[in-house]
Amino acid sequence: MIIKRISSIVAGACLSALLLSSAQAAAPLVLMTDFGTADGAVSAMHGVAYGVDPKLTISDLTHQIPDYDIWLGAYRLYQTANYWPQGTVFVSVIDPGVGTARKSVVLKTKGGRYFVGPDNGLFTLIAERDGVAELREIDEKVNRLAGSAESYTFHGRDVYAYVGARLASGAITYEQVGPPLPSESVVKIAYQKPVRDGNTIRGIVPVLDVKYGNVWTNIPKSLLDELQVKLHDPLQVRILHKGKQVAKVTAPFEHTFGGVAKGKPLVYLNSLLDVAVAISQGDFAAKHHVESGVDWEVEVSKAPAAK
Repeated sequence: MIIKRISSIVAGACLSALLLSSAQAAAPLVLMTDFGTADGAVSAMHGVAYGVDPKLTISDLTHQIPDYDIWLGAYRLYQTANYWPQGTVFVSVIDPGVGTARKSVVLKTKGGRYFVGPDNGLFTLIAERDGVAELREIDEKVNRLAGSAESYTFHGRDVYAYVGARLASGAITYEQVGPPLPSESVVKIAYQKPVRDGNTIRGIVPVLDVKYGNVWTNIPKSLLDELQVKLHDPLQVRILHKGKQVAKVTAPFEHTFGGVAKGKPLVYLNSLLDVAVAISQGDFAAKHHVESGVDWEVEVSKAPAAK
């Protein structure tokens, strides 16, 4: 009887500990930089985070953002963030102004995810799509890696990884990050929003599907639907760089790459349900010398009827 009672007490204590541990479980921490992995910078950020809490779950979104390409960093966050659970903390470091007067912030979206990094346009697309619930400036007097005060060029390690880990682990609350800033003050990069102009839809090429050379646009399915485009309908796509035409193709709208023969172009919806153009088992971007960014424009319209 005594043994059974002891076993019951132990089981209850183990269950209570398990529930408490679950309640205090750390949020995922996701890192993104333009550092590459040829040196120790990313590893140092991991080390700082694990120093805060060795139980953290740390994932790398990418560290292959081209040097100083703030726009592409903004897009990769937009592409990825909503597939992570509420409470996830993203540490993003594409920071050509490191050590200057640009602010270091933590943005909280209305969906309850956190974005740590420089306020230099990195959070443009996240702020627009997900909304800004709160914005706080990092108080480096209390939220900075000990012993790093005289280091001015590695905020990714000394400030952002440290603060992100403390927030993800529960070592600090969001309110303890630092003073609040107006939510509308988030720095944003100007770019062409997708618009419909009669029978033509205009947008930009925000990013390439770099592995395969497919050209993604920021034109959503909803605008394509307004043109009443049906499967197999021919579409005309024009791509311009700073107003100068670089490519012009006519291709059918298809659901899959297999909808056309190998080597033929097609228009399709990418994984974000935005319009994209590709060559089946080919590299559209390389063939037509297309790149991406806010100065790469795209126009999509129904192709004229054949005479």
